[in-house]
Amino acid sequence: TEHVVQVSGLVPDTLYYYAVGTTNASLAGDAPDYFFATSPRPGTAVPTRIWVLGDSGTRSAAQYAVRDAYYNFTGSRATDLWLMLGDNAYNSGTDAEFQGAVFNAYPATLRNSVLWPTLGNHDTAGSTTHVPTRPYFQMFTLPTNAEAGGVPSGTEQYYSFDFGNIHFICLDSMTASRATDGPMANWLVNDLAATLSDWIIAYWHHPPYTKGGHNSDTATDSIQMRQNILPILEAGGVDLVLSGHSHVYERSYLLNGHYGPSSSLTSGNIVNGGNGRLPAPYQKPAGNVAHQGAVYTVAGSSGQTGGGSLNHPAMYLSLNVLGSLVVDVLTNQMTVTFLDSTSVTRDTFTIAKPSSVSSAPAAPPQIAAKAVDTKRIDLSWSDGAGDGKGFEIERSSDGKTFALLASVAADVTAFTDTIPQANRRYYYRVRAFNRGGSSAYSNIANAKTRRH
Repeated sequence: TEHVVQVSGLVPDTLYYYAVGTTNASLAGDAPDYFFATSPRPGTAVPTRIWVLGDSGTRSAAQYAVRDAYYNFTGSRATDLWLMLGDNAYNSGTDAEFQGAVFNAYPATLRNSVLWPTLGNHDTAGSTTHVPTRPYFQMFTLPTNAEAGGVPSGTEQYYSFDFGNIHFICLDSMTASRATDGPMANWLVNDLAATLSDWIIAYWHHPPYTKGGHNSDTATDSIQMRQNILPILEAGGVDLVLSGHSHVYERSYLLNGHYGPSSSLTSGNIVNGGNGRLPAPYQKPAGNVAHQGAVYTVAGSSGQTGGGSLNHPAMYLSLNVLGSLVVDVLTNQMTVTFLDSTSVTRDTFTIAKPSSVSSAPAAPPQIAAKAVDTKRIDLSWSDGAGDGKGFEIERSSDGKTFALLASVAADVTAFTDTIPQANRRYYYRVRAFNRGGSSAYSNIANAKTRRH
């Protein structure tokens, strides 16, 4: 039985410890490793570590070796979020296979880091028909209405979300239409147009470029994603594209505009033919400028290897080696590391952009609270310097422990709280935020609601 619990009143970029249980007994938690951190406010640049697994769900010694290698590599550095690139549970994506390949394999990471998966062919037993009752959709609760940022997709097949200054786009190359005028493509156009994030990472199962166990020159799913979806992504300024399916590691140069077979690649499609390693990273302009290049990575060897000719001309490096990806984003720099199953770094590259992050705004100098009736308190404040993107209002019943009450736009300096109970005192504070972070808090104001 799957359960979903919605928790409200949380503050961005904050660590919370938790326990799960019934009214009579605790089932799990109440321990140091049962915690989660809320996402940073969209647009805020924070150091971010992302773990990426492709085709991991084999329930084998190879899968566990890749897992343990990453745990050894990251050590005490928390995993902010992680991605699965499909084929998450071999061979058919049954409930029991998901239990073994995901929940039993990664319990430590699942306790305290959000997993964002995409759908692979082995998660549907090879079917290209969308079935909302598949175990995959029962295992995961994925955003359909932009609950985590982006534009509503209306389906768990494909979705987007924000984490700090990174916009993630998860596509379905297995059961969704790959047509240029299909629902997924139309949604993608709108989603890319709406994002203001500094970085865009897109991922799905079938790679647009591969000469591993599969051949992107002949596989229909790869061809259609390359011809129909890549032009949309590159017009939207995508930086990094991740796929699995081929059980190898392949990493491209900085590419743009290559939508045909491998034989059609020209020097004009290679924006930067270097290795992208520091001190000579792949350079891109700030923001999401169209057609400035992206790196395409096949990372499908997190559970097994598969060989292949490994000679796609778009690739800087191709390896038939077990491993996973580690993506580290620090303000204006994204570094991707391919880590093998013995914790050895086999490849690394960096994409760099000029920083577009401003400094944090000034604090609102004053907030006032006035009780209007038994269940209404009016708040007002002044803008410290006019350099914020918005305000966060927090409330407390004791003047010590505050929780987020509301977020409002930068041109709003008043708010009405209609939640309070009669004849009770409440405390309030406010802070401004922008892409550079949050200001200090204002003073604390308080008011007591009227009696009945």
